[in-house]
Amino acid sequence: MVACLPACRYIAPIRRRALYVRWCGKRVVTDLLTGKELSVFRGERLVLRGVSLAVTAGGALVLRGDNGTGKSTLLRTLAGLTPLAAGQILWNGAPALADFPSHAARIAWLGHLDAVKPSLSVAEHVADQGALVAVGLERFAALPARFLSAGQRRRLALARVAASGRPLWLLDEPTTGLDATSVARFAALCAQHRAAGGMIITSTHMALDLPGAEVLAL
Repeated sequence: MVACLPACRYIAPIRRRALYVRWCGKRVVTDLLTGKELSVFRGERLVLRGVSLAVTAGGALVLRGDNGTGKSTLLRTLAGLTPLAAGQILWNGAPALADFPSHAARIAWLGHLDAVKPSLSVAEHVADQGALVAVGLERFAALPARFLSAGQRRRLALARVAASGRPLWLLDEPTTGLDATSVARFAALCAQHRAAGGMIITSTHMALDLPGAEVLAL
């Protein structure tokens, strides 16, 4: 069930067994992100026209397309970083961007840049030791990030996403620079996040192990 009758009164959002749920009477309302007829300009060029999508708790959506087809633009738009020319972005049926701070608080964002500060140690970037273990960086916890390889910096960025506790992951080419072992670790993180009711929208040029994921070709 992903909708609630207007007469119902929501109880404050809670987590039960790590699931992102809300209780409405005797029914569970799961988080739902919807994009309706989204159109977006980049500069003076219309990059996206009439794109629609929906992702519910535990779901994943993979964006496919050649370079320049708008994958990164769509992710930035869903994050509220690029304005819409037309269409609506909804969270549980309500305009998601009407309260931008609330929308930002439910998103873990990973773009092309790793956003790693060279002077900080690995542990100072991610306090959650479990997230570092999940990406295989626990033995580098005390090491300044400037000594990490490109692949290790990407793994650190993924650990920050995993440790965020945010229900919606927006990931732009998350496996760039990763070896096969690291890609497998990333897939395990995604499976854990989805099992807890989280959502993932990701762009990629390579195959990802996201069972049951929908594919949106741009």
